[in-house]
Amino acid sequence: MTGPVPAVPTAHRPSSDAVPPQSDPRPLSAQRVIPLRHPGRWLLTVVVVVLVAQFVHGLATNPFYQWHRFAYWFARPVIIRGLWITLQVTALSAVLGLAGGILLALGRLSRSPILRAVCWTYVWLFRSVPLIVVLLILYNFGALYSNLSLGVPFGPAFVHVGESALATDLVVATVGLSLSEAAYASEVVRAGLLSVDQGQHEAAAALGLPKRYQFTRIVLPQALRAIVPAYVNQLIGLIKGTSLVFYVSLLDLFGEVQSMGSTYPGDVVPLLLVATTWYVILTSVVSVAQYYVERYYSRGALRTVPPTPLQRLRSSIRNLRNLRNRIEIGAVTG
Repeated sequence: MTGPVPAVPTAHRPSSDAVPPQSDPRPLSAQRVIPLRHPGRWLLTVVVVVLVAQFVHGLATNPFYQWHRFAYWFARPVIIRGLWITLQVTALSAVLGLAGGILLALGRLSRSPILRAVCWTYVWLFRSVPLIVVLLILYNFGALYSNLSLGVPFGPAFVHVGESALATDLVVATVGLSLSEAAYASEVVRAGLLSVDQGQHEAAAALGLPKRYQFTRIVLPQALRAIVPAYVNQLIGLIKGTSLVFYVSLLDLFGEVQSMGSTYPGDVVPLLLVATTWYVILTSVVSVAQYYVERYYSRGALRTVPPTPLQRLRSSIRNLRNLRNRIEIGAVTG
């Protein structure tokens, strides 16, 4: 037998059609979103703009820089000749240094303890010795070995070559930079190879591919994503490092600037600005090449490849044209 159900007080009954109070009766889609204020960011931006404007104004108005002499020296044949030597030394040293770095990296990853020890010693030695010391030792190499020979190890020699016939200034500079560059490039390559997941090696081995194809088709393309940015930074350092070949009597860009500065003491500052500008141009070209190489090798890691600066510029121009057309259509219809 059931008794009567007690009545629930009206004040405590839940209401299904109760609407929570809102500060703004408009729907959320119609409400304006107020962005968060960043006064510190605006203040820092103003300070930076003012400092940059002052720096540019000082460059343009300070007579000490002698911009008319800068324009005179910028493309003189003597400067272009030194620039060509810099490009030659950089290109040869970059290719030889990278090739040596790959061999050293593979040697350090080898299962042979002798190869690992020899490659580690090489990297340790040439990363410890300053580049200028390496260049000066090679420049005076003839005092240690006047003749070079080729023959049976610890036995008779069949070919003898004078050291002075081989060790020209260009060869000494290229060999010195390549030896030092190979030590740093090996660490870049080794780090890139170690960055590839171990599962990739196991999958390549499971497919039955030869070791050479495993390295060239699977491991190396993935390692290049890590190798390219680091090695391009190394390449930029190599471009600037070529300025040291002046000490082995090779007149590159910096050497020609130094020589002209000694001949024309009043033009030292414009000549230094010329060298600075050319080095900035060279490193900028390398940076642009780095961007496109990184973009090429990122296709397998990103769903969509980011647009290039030229594509972004075209998109901005297209958006401006569409905005102008909408404004013109609105003016006509209004």
